[in-house]
Amino acid sequence: MSEHILAVGEALVDGVHRPDGTSAEHPGGSVANVALTLGRLGREVRLATWLGADARGDLVRGWLAESQVVPVEGSNGAERTSTAVATLDESGSATYEFDLTWQVPPATAAGEETLAVHAGSIAAILEPGATQVRQVLDAARATSTTTYDPNARPAIMGAPDDVRPRVEALVELSDVVKVSDEDLAWLYPGTDPVAVARDWQRGTPALVVVTFGGKGAVAVSDAGEVEAVAPRVEVVDTVGAGDSFMGALIDGLWEHGLLGAARRDALNAVDADTVRQLLERCVAVAAITVSRAGANPPRRQEVGL
Repeated sequence: MSEHILAVGEALVDGVHRPDGTSAEHPGGSVANVALTLGRLGREVRLATWLGADARGDLVRGWLAESQVVPVEGSNGAERTSTAVATLDESGSATYEFDLTWQVPPATAAGEETLAVHAGSIAAILEPGATQVRQVLDAARATSTTTYDPNARPAIMGAPDDVRPRVEALVELSDVVKVSDEDLAWLYPGTDPVAVARDWQRGTPALVVVTFGGKGAVAVSDAGEVEAVAPRVEVVDTVGAGDSFMGALIDGLWEHGLLGAARRDALNAVDADTVRQLLERCVAVAAITVSRAGANPPRRQEVGL
């Protein structure tokens, strides 16, 4: 088995309702979008997910295969494939309604060739799979870098007071965390998002990145705080933007030789210039994603990497 990334979480079908009354279905899911981004950037990636043996599952499996994402054995055991319906406003921002079923496939585990394990969003909060996700992430620290994106979905996750301790527990298991300012506004109302990132980074994470949509991102590490401005693009919609940012972040860490448990000390000592390069890669990838419909991250040649 060759070096790879293991992503653990939901893959589903996104139904998109647009302001002009049109609608469409696209494969998606936060963690699946991260895996897809990595596959399109040329990285070997496996996805531990939960799909049904149905038409929507076939749609997702075909979409993953086109980007060389390999589902972990047992990922097809669901009674039905989950769905998320996104309603877009005039600015392209999305609100969601979900019909989900989720658990971690039994064969899911990191090995010596697993450079990083990524988890996040609904799959890391929704039971029964959430407990299994935490167990996988915890065990993976012996061999792998652990990464996490809360990617909050208030419509299904519950009250922020209930979700916050679970998010914080996952942050403590993670070497790298990416979180949006909107997530932090929901979890910590009235608190400066970068101040939350500083608090999180004082724990386990070597790197905490806060994204601010079209404004860019701020990273907090032991080297200090680094900011990157997002390129100006015409936004079609924001579906999958944060996930493509996360995928690009993992890709960049791989390129800089900062993935794997053996490289944890190097990751903790990452310098500001390297962090700046990582952020510039991430905002470039996310900008391309928001410039087209649905969760459609770019391939490596489109970004010029």
